[in-house]
Amino acid sequence: MMMGDPQKHRILMVSDFFYPNFGGVENHIYYLSQCLLKLGHKVVVATHSYGNRSGVRYMTGGLKVYYVPWRPFVMQNTLPTFYGLLPIIRIILIRERITVVHGHQAFSTFCHEALMHARTMGYKFTLADVSQAICVSHTSKENTVLRSGLPPEKVFVVPNAVDTAIFKPAVNRPSGPEIVIVVISRLVYRKGVDLLVEVIPEVCRLHPNVRFIIGGDGPKRVRLEEMREKHSLQDRVEMLGAVQHVQVRSVLISGHIFLNSSLTEAFCIAILEAASCGLLTVSTRVGGVPEVLPDEMIVLAEPDPGDMVHAIQKAISMLPKIDPQVMHNRMRELYNWHDVAKRTEIVYDRALKCSNQNLLERLSRYLFCGAWAGKLFCLVMIVGFLLWQLLELWQPEDDIEEVSDFSLPHNCDEDMLEENPVK
Repeated sequence: MMMGDPQKHRILMVSDFFYPNFGGVENHIYYLSQCLLKLGHKVVVATHSYGNRSGVRYMTGGLKVYYVPWRPFVMQNTLPTFYGLLPIIRIILIRERITVVHGHQAFSTFCHEALMHARTMGYKFTLADVSQAICVSHTSKENTVLRSGLPPEKVFVVPNAVDTAIFKPAVNRPSGPEIVIVVISRLVYRKGVDLLVEVIPEVCRLHPNVRFIIGGDGPKRVRLEEMREKHSLQDRVEMLGAVQHVQVRSVLISGHIFLNSSLTEAFCIAILEAASCGLLTVSTRVGGVPEVLPDEMIVLAEPDPGDMVHAIQKAISMLPKIDPQVMHNRMRELYNWHDVAKRTEIVYDRALKCSNQNLLERLSRYLFCGAWAGKLFCLVMIVGFLLWQLLELWQPEDDIEEVSDFSLPHNCDEDMLEENPVK
């Protein structure tokens, strides 16, 4: 089951976050999967159902997606069940003849459960029991190594990328005295909406020619609306609500500055999209953000209202020197999904070379996760192993029919990155 051509992988991407939901993780999985398909690998995605989107669907390039009939519990995360996913994940792994399981987003319970069960079944690739780990920034790698206890040599840094074919500057940059600052984000606490509530009125007071466009939705939206009413900024702060990914570029190219106020951020793919559209970025200096863009493309600030206002003023003074097309060309050189796919491919190769660990070896690893937590993790693993053995007796692997592979003609997906991914 684990053997095969070492040059071509059969990959299962697992996460709570995928289309039709929109965000950085969703885009990362989609674009990475499409590039891996072009490299000749088989890629299958497993996620929970979204509304009436359940069962098996196919996307651009023949990407197969299993929408498991599991409902999200909070913020698109499924309720932890420990063993509820085991029968389903086992069937998918066997039917698709998967060789590598790639989990995305450390906050995804679906991801952690799928990885746990795949590891029990002997697959390569919670955190305390992976073959290899991928982080999107060096800061994220440091945090992962410190918090998980993983050896640093098992953790790789592969950044996100941006589709520069889609995110490109406007033919004619917005001109005139008005300066437009764009914010596109989920309106939640982690994204620093409370900072925006204090920063926006002060910037509007200092610069009468500045206008804000805010795209996104979330529980903190009401705070922004209250701020707009309190300071009578209805004509200077435009609230767009939720913005679909296909509409993001049209919003970005209507502005001059992109503002990111996140309190925590491993990478922030939104910054790449804004820079590729030629916008100068102002961002909080958190997580891996300082690693993302060259200094001439970004102004960093501490997550403090006063410092952020100062950073925005500095960015306004830099605008006359900004050439959107030069920024776009630089982003095309720095970040490319095909490069990300090739670097990820190397991590897969290394994962398959790792020796398999039996249950006792895995339990010894879990035992060091904490005085009480370690024992609890060991108990969870033992029960999971026994349930897997019962499933093997009830429905042997040989009785599960493997699905036939198919691929689209090459010319059908030649321009897949320029198409709408959701079918």
